[in-house]
Amino acid sequence: MAATGLGFHPAAFFSAHPREAGTITKQLPFRHCSHHRIRVARRTCLLRAKSSNGRPQIGASFSNSNGIEVLDGRATGDGPPEQGGSTVSITVVGASGDLAKKKIFPALFALFYEDCLPKHFTVFGYARSKMSDEELRNMISMTLTCRIDKRENCGDKMEQFLQRCFYQSGQYNSEDGFAELDRKLKEKEAGKLPNRLFYLSIPPNIFVDVVRSASRTASSSSGWTRFIVEKPFGRDSESSGELTRSLKMYLAEEQIFRIDHYLGKELVENLSVLRFSNLVFEPLWSRNYIRNVQLIFSEDFGTEGRGGYFDNYGIIRDIMQNHLLQILALFAMETPVSLDAEDIRNEKVKVLRSMRQLKLEDVVVGQYKGHTRGGKSFPGYADDPTVPKGSVTPTFAAAALFIDNARWDGVPFLMKAGKALHTRRAEIRVQFRRVPGNLYRRRSAAGAAGLDVDAATNELVLRVQPDEAIYLKINNKVPGLGMRLDRSDLNLLYSERYRREIPDAYERLLLDAIEGERRLFIRSDELDAAWAIFTPVLRELEEKRVAPELYPYGSRGPVGAHYLAANYNVRWGDITSDDDGSF
Repeated sequence: MAATGLGFHPAAFFSAHPREAGTITKQLPFRHCSHHRIRVARRTCLLRAKSSNGRPQIGASFSNSNGIEVLDGRATGDGPPEQGGSTVSITVVGASGDLAKKKIFPALFALFYEDCLPKHFTVFGYARSKMSDEELRNMISMTLTCRIDKRENCGDKMEQFLQRCFYQSGQYNSEDGFAELDRKLKEKEAGKLPNRLFYLSIPPNIFVDVVRSASRTASSSSGWTRFIVEKPFGRDSESSGELTRSLKMYLAEEQIFRIDHYLGKELVENLSVLRFSNLVFEPLWSRNYIRNVQLIFSEDFGTEGRGGYFDNYGIIRDIMQNHLLQILALFAMETPVSLDAEDIRNEKVKVLRSMRQLKLEDVVVGQYKGHTRGGKSFPGYADDPTVPKGSVTPTFAAAALFIDNARWDGVPFLMKAGKALHTRRAEIRVQFRRVPGNLYRRRSAAGAAGLDVDAATNELVLRVQPDEAIYLKINNKVPGLGMRLDRSDLNLLYSERYRREIPDAYERLLLDAIEGERRLFIRSDELDAAWAIFTPVLRELEEKRVAPELYPYGSRGPVGAHYLAANYNVRWGDITSDDDGSF
């Protein structure tokens, strides 16, 4: 469990102003996170809207297919809020699944430990499994960990948190089940303005069933109601569009928080800070100085029994179309007007719409095969009993993408992602152009400069995981009487500079959803633009059943990825002899 504290969000101070006539705003008490000693204002926009039967409803300014008027994604009601303050009810739908147990409940406890949750909150688990409140608490307690600074008694804090956790069993498409949940929520919310957050930790094929049932019978009657939706958001443009249309039958866009946990990673959060608040980088951030940008994701393990799920999506959908493409959009976007969520997401959409559709000739796919190393055998992807026989689903992919705008015209953005590779890493590598007329080119005589400075160009690396770091590769003179050059790192290793542990991405994103901060969540037009880039090549790969290049478990991936990079006079930065991933 990642430990101490939450990243400070400047955007938390730029809440969207209500745009609808008749909107009433109420300033709620400040939130105080003990570790960072920050106070962040929260604003709830209370809007009035009724259905034809007079029942308060939820949403933004349109009428959906059920005739419900919706306004700005926040719940509405008659009259002022209750006098007893507000409360937040967090319902984890799919509470018995691995994601809920390993990530969501521990993240909620971490926020509670850091005093970042509202004073009044309740956590509910909802799933089909029969379970009592006490059984849920026992299950949750197995995965909770405390912050390393232990300012307070860990056992006491854990017990306090668990006493706020409850369980409701029900079918995912059952309005009766969610109506019973609504009854229990109301018992916990009595006398307070009720706000409700639903986390859909469930397979995508039942998203709509849950949203339909929960929105009809378990929405807040007078506070806000929000739904966090886990990826994958469809398999292509068509299925993604259908999912969005179905969700919007019951919810406003402002109620839907599409989560990509990579956007909550500390180094991804720092990307825009690094660029927009440091003069040394901003002038260099263009085709004039950057030769190529590489986005690299690798795991040193395979599907490990999850091949049945993975085979339906593959590495391109699982990693590249969402995680890496989102990072690319943040990296390449123009300076937003402000830190407001919509201003930032507007710029990301512009980047995605400027990108060329990916073509088959600019993609290499691979699949790992069995391998024996050090006397130990590692099974191949096709050896996984959950994988269909003869599967051509890629477990590795590399792609070259281009942004056709004035800033990035002609700069290749190279992505690669794979499973069962030689190392675990996620990083952004920015390779700069060569120095014109470089005085220190290698000479043919012995004892010359000693470094091919044309090949060893400057490189900025942001290592997202593991061992978060930012470092800049520079050419430097080796101390001594001669003129010998070396390649050195100017580095910021987070573990050395910042003694506190970095929070898990889910902590940041859950807190943002509670706060109503949408900056790190994906908007529907952003999702459409992302799928438009990848859908044609995904269809071609499947229709032609393109056979992936096999690569050994634990290797650096298929050879074809190197040829792809060489087509653009690029060498992958993570395989050079002077970079083994450490300092």
